[in-house]
Amino acid sequence: MLNTTSVKTIAVLTGGGDAPGLNAVIRAVVRSALGRGLAVWGIRNGFGGMVENQMCELTDVSVAGILPRGGTMLGTTNRDNPFNYPVSRNGQVVYENMSGQALANLRQADIQALVVIGGDGTLKIGAEFYQLGLPVVAVPKTIDNDIPGTERTFGFDTAVGVAAEALDRLHTTAESHHRVMVLEVMGRYAGWIALHAGMAGGADCVLIPEIPFNLDSVIAKIKERQERGRQFSLVVIAEGAYPRGGEISVGRIVEGSQEKIRLGGAGEKLAREIERLAGIESRCTVLGHVQRGGTPTAFDRVLSTRYGVAAVDCVLAGAFGNMVALQKNRIIRVPIADIAGKAHNVTADDELLRAGRAIGICFGD
Repeated sequence: MLNTTSVKTIAVLTGGGDAPGLNAVIRAVVRSALGRGLAVWGIRNGFGGMVENQMCELTDVSVAGILPRGGTMLGTTNRDNPFNYPVSRNGQVVYENMSGQALANLRQADIQALVVIGGDGTLKIGAEFYQLGLPVVAVPKTIDNDIPGTERTFGFDTAVGVAAEALDRLHTTAESHHRVMVLEVMGRYAGWIALHAGMAGGADCVLIPEIPFNLDSVIAKIKERQERGRQFSLVVIAEGAYPRGGEISVGRIVEGSQEKIRLGGAGEKLAREIERLAGIESRCTVLGHVQRGGTPTAFDRVLSTRYGVAAVDCVLAGAFGNMVALQKNRIIRVPIADIAGKAHNVTADDELLRAGRAIGICFGD
């Protein structure tokens, strides 16, 4: 293990999709590290910046004013995996292991430890670098909240708030026009955004990947509301949700990305089926990247700050190979190896599902 007294300079990078709160983490890492005698370098554009040697020193001035800003000041990507990196050879793009070049660039800059901020793909790459001997500390980031070992990832609260506000707005237009309004939200193969937003926004049906839905159940819910004089309905569907016996609606295949399947289209497909089977006009709204952008909520700013400080604590304690995590409102450390490549999904006994059923939400089962 690295002698912690030899750590004088650390680097920080953001990988994968952006999320509200990334800048807050960067700010906390920089301020906390500088205050304890460490120099900090920022790696631009994710792990690709390690390979291409795109780095810059970060100071208090560098992070001034970024706390409420969405996105990431360092840039990010979900395409540049150093262990399978796109390289142009003889006019063609081939994929090679460039991890050695990435490590050499860190050594040249005299960087002794790395803080990686990202989701499952970023954590997996971070774990691989740790196995090669690079001192790594990870911070969990994803609006999907699908990383195991932590109760919350930063960015999730903001995404839920955006989706809940969208439902509030769709409620009035649905009621005015006597329509079914379908809201498609992100989340990939986890239903956390749909579940939380659906409850917060008063949805009548919430469809998540963990519960393959029966379209007949959805139609029955809509008709039951009509019989009670409620001539409109709100349906939330996660992008990865799919009908029982059917398949996930794949938007398109993306080559060269850590996430080769780009989901999308589940909401529009559902709206057309509802209109056909229930005879009620139905419209679909896809929030997409609106959930990723904009200023983070107060909760995400605070959580991001706590994570950033905790990451520097790990560095100074020599606790490398760990991800900082939230459990019972306390920041703990979880070995990256225990969570890399795994997912945190909604379970059948989740308390939120039970509460939703108790108030009449249809989950399509």
